[in-house]
Amino acid sequence: MDKMTQMEQVIAELKRLCTFKEDTNEGDLVLVVMQEPQFMGYALVGPIERDETRRDEWWHVTLHLLAVPVQTVVWTLREPQFTGQEIFTMGGNPRFIKAINLPTAPPEEPEPVKKPAKVTRFTKIK
Repeated sequence: MDKMTQMEQVIAELKRLCTFKEDTNEGDLVLVVMQEPQFMGYALVGPIERDETRRDEWWHVTLHLLAVPVQTVVWTLREPQFTGQEIFTMGGNPRFIKAINLPTAPPEEPEPVKKPAKVTRFTKIK
């Protein structure tokens, strides 16, 4: 199985497990998947700035990879690449980036567990 087919299978499974956004903006949390070097994790999106040196629309996308220590990279990408519309390659290795939807409300609190009533022991008096 080639690298791109493997990546497509991973992404299909992730789409089942995660709720993704359709767009990507500064401040978003994105899921980043790379084959070489092997990495699957989150990044915080920093500035997204137009690459004025190109005729087509390319963007300098700053990603703060949430690893220890935090690593900052700037990738030059087209919009379909940094919005998860397509899998792209860098150096022949597949990569995928897509913003995730974060929950807006905290999860519901479970019902509190009721404590059993206090049991008092009686001693039989003779």
